[in-house]
Amino acid sequence: MISGNIFLIGPMGAGKSTIGRQLAKALRKKFYDSDREIEKRTGVSISWIFEMEGEAGFRERESKAIDELTAFDNVVVATGGGAILSEENRNWLRSRGEVVYLSATAEQLYRRTAKDKKRPLLQTGDRRKQIEALMAQRNPLYEQVADIIIKTGDQSIQHTVNDVIKQLKKTKKNFSLS
Repeated sequence: MISGNIFLIGPMGAGKSTIGRQLAKALRKKFYDSDREIEKRTGVSISWIFEMEGEAGFRERESKAIDELTAFDNVVVATGGGAILSEENRNWLRSRGEVVYLSATAEQLYRRTAKDKKRPLLQTGDRRKQIEALMAQRNPLYEQVADIIIKTGDQSIQHTVNDVIKQLKKTKKNFSLS
């Protein structure tokens, strides 16, 4: 058994929520999705928050959620794609658990989010260009925070979960095997 917290970071469409749920199940940990937690607390969608409060208002709510979720013990947390924009969030992630960066190519992200109407930052005229711009801005931050980097290609969800577990067992940061 792997003890300690696991935080999944990466761009929207990388599979953080899907892989996170399966990873938590495999490791017998509680799973949280920071975006879903924000929606539960506010009673409205992320899109509505962006529309009414702007990205800055959403990021304030996100930081509060990240602080609270990363303070739990023995959890898997899937963060929103932009959670790493805040230095405070990056510090909480690094200091409170093992950070796994689920990476994907711009083409993979474009395909995975092609029909998604719920992602405010992708509601632009050129979704592919927006994904590339977000990746250029955020990839260095994902890499800076990550303890482990996992490429999420075309392999199955279970294969990716197994790969994450295998890599976690190799790390020494906050984990013990029992």
